[in-house]
Amino acid sequence: MKFAAARLNGRTFIGLVLEDEQILDLQRAEKKFFDMDTIPANLEDCIKDGDQFISQAQLMEQRFKKSDEHQELVYSLSDVDLLAPIPRPGKNIFCVGKNYRDHAVEMGSEADIPKFVMLFSKAPTSVIAHGDLIDPHPHLTQELDYEGELAVIIGKKGKQIPVEEAMDYVFGYSIVNDITARNLQANHKQFLLGKSLDTSCPFGPYAVHKSAVPDPQDLQIETRVNGEVRQSGHTKDMIFSIASIISTISQGTTLEPGDIIATGTPSGVGKGFNPPRYLKSGDMVEISITGIGTLENGVN
Repeated sequence: MKFAAARLNGRTFIGLVLEDEQILDLQRAEKKFFDMDTIPANLEDCIKDGDQFISQAQLMEQRFKKSDEHQELVYSLSDVDLLAPIPRPGKNIFCVGKNYRDHAVEMGSEADIPKFVMLFSKAPTSVIAHGDLIDPHPHLTQELDYEGELAVIIGKKGKQIPVEEAMDYVFGYSIVNDITARNLQANHKQFLLGKSLDTSCPFGPYAVHKSAVPDPQDLQIETRVNGEVRQSGHTKDMIFSIASIISTISQGTTLEPGDIIATGTPSGVGKGFNPPRYLKSGDMVEISITGIGTLENGVN
């Protein structure tokens, strides 16, 4: 099941993405089929409703598919404005650094391969949607870089989560482009400023429920800039698994529904080339992950 936050005619809603590039308006479908108004207009609250939300979405999909009527409940994806699945996260996005060996090496040497999960964060104000433009911030940087990453969306509250139970806390998956100003990252030593520029966290286009992703450690990640493949990696090559990352974060920090974890990027970032190949105005970045979709954003 693929969910999207969308806007049509000034109204925001949560939709279920169907085949044929259509989206089912879950709030209006629930009202039509069950005369109920329980589905929230934002994904965070839907996630908090847990299995009840998933069951309702499944029921409405089944009811819709059993009838040729009710076409007023679906729209073409091309007719709606897709928002980020969670447009303004409730806390900073958790980000894992150097979680692929080849990327760690391209950013330095084999000495940079971490022995423990390396974490930093991106501010909620950095989030933008699929299709939104990335501000290049020319007054601050000429070293704007891309990083295609699998994003994990937490589904329920937890602390001190054992590794073997960690995947039970996942709601689903999406895509993040961890846009980075490399000069700010280097100058300030800590990563927050270089990673948290406004528009530096393209996120989406969908939130894919975990039931549709049998093995998140078996996904291909590809990043293209202006159609050229720059990154081609695989989640099986993560140094620290998704379960390990969730467990590590939760040992002293409470994870909550709607929290987002960006799990690291494969090799092939702009800084890794000689000479570096940073983003410039007019570039188009596309990140595709198996079963998740493609996140596209241009640079303004």
